[in-house]
Amino acid sequence: MSSFAINKAVPHAREYYPLNEPGISTVLKTTLRKPKLFEPIRLRDVTFKNRIWVSPMMQWSADDGHVTDWHLVHYGSFATHGAGAVTVEGTAVLPEGRLTNEDAGLWKDSQIAPFKRVVSFVQAHDTKIGVQFVHCGRKASTRAPWVQGKLEPGTSAVATREENGWPDQVYAPSEISYHERVYPDPQAATEEYLNKVANAFVDAARRADEAGFDFININAGHGSLIHEFLSPLSNIRSDIYGGQSLENRLRYPLHVIEKVRAAWPEHKPLFVRISATDWAEGPEKDETGKWLQWGVEQSTIFSERLQKIGVDLVDVSTGGNWQQQKIPVGPGYQVPFAAEIKKALPNLAISAVGAITEPEQAENYLQEGKADVISMARELLRNPSWPLYAARQLGVTIKAANQYEGAWIGPIPTSTTRPILRD
Repeated sequence: MSSFAINKAVPHAREYYPLNEPGISTVLKTTLRKPKLFEPIRLRDVTFKNRIWVSPMMQWSADDGHVTDWHLVHYGSFATHGAGAVTVEGTAVLPEGRLTNEDAGLWKDSQIAPFKRVVSFVQAHDTKIGVQFVHCGRKASTRAPWVQGKLEPGTSAVATREENGWPDQVYAPSEISYHERVYPDPQAATEEYLNKVANAFVDAARRADEAGFDFININAGHGSLIHEFLSPLSNIRSDIYGGQSLENRLRYPLHVIEKVRAAWPEHKPLFVRISATDWAEGPEKDETGKWLQWGVEQSTIFSERLQKIGVDLVDVSTGGNWQQQKIPVGPGYQVPFAAEIKKALPNLAISAVGAITEPEQAENYLQEGKADVISMARELLRNPSWPLYAARQLGVTIKAANQYEGAWIGPIPTSTTRPILRD
């Protein structure tokens, strides 16, 4: 028997990386039934190896919209630790659509190459990667949170021109500030500007495809421009895009998303993140049927329309559009909204997110049919190795990255014993 062996490389990667055979997070052994968390899911022509997905999390670390080595390390770490999908933070389609001056962007071609480097690394480690598109609407031109946190309480969050902001170029459906004296006073977007934004989403989709992304996630929640159009609390326009009419408030968001779907390759999936409620006091509508705030009933109608125009997954979050929101934060506090939409639209893939921290908790949501995917944010910041932790808790042995197999707790490996991290 030959003793000849080489340390194989990942084929077609940008540079040398050791090849994982089998791929990272592959289930090697299970003492019980295989957890649904570690089952693959296929959307269009893209197969995700498991259902532990990284939610978009703002990093406020880009240089004129160009991602940096911080992003390579940040997103790469999730891939090397076994996540099934990574979603890049909210990436602006126009410079004035950024939350802060340090947000990522895809509004010009020079931003493609830095993204391509991140995408290549993540994909070389058996993980799919997507990008979230956003226009932040009336929340734009603000300071990074740690900068804001150093100022006196109640100080304006607005970044001035001297602070690399653009407070005179903030746009929203209506001239309603998210928080008077704290956030910018927005201009009501003209139809001409709305056409510019829609075209910018399309151009960003072309750039995302050139960068090699596997999917797009459009942010229609968290107080983004699209969410602002959806909610009667932020949209009091009198034209075809606003007012009390739900059909009018859906019109522009659906227009933008449909244009992206048409521009994005047919074989690649398109996702939309929504906020299923504004968390304002009172009901979603009154006894006369008047809509008072955005809520799960309208979210379900919106999700059904999204499904019809070719959206493959709805990522269900909440809040972010009403400054006085009162959110009852607790374990899985947003999951009931995902479950309600999933029940109404069983053939539409749904992602659940929000204070999901324990493997048994996440697994139960999937087993109970409340969602198809679990998206996580803060818990993965605290513990990028959460997929390995989840495997151990659920009685599964999964493949760790070659370089991390040395964390095996047991006999020191010899030429005949290969360590496998049982996490």
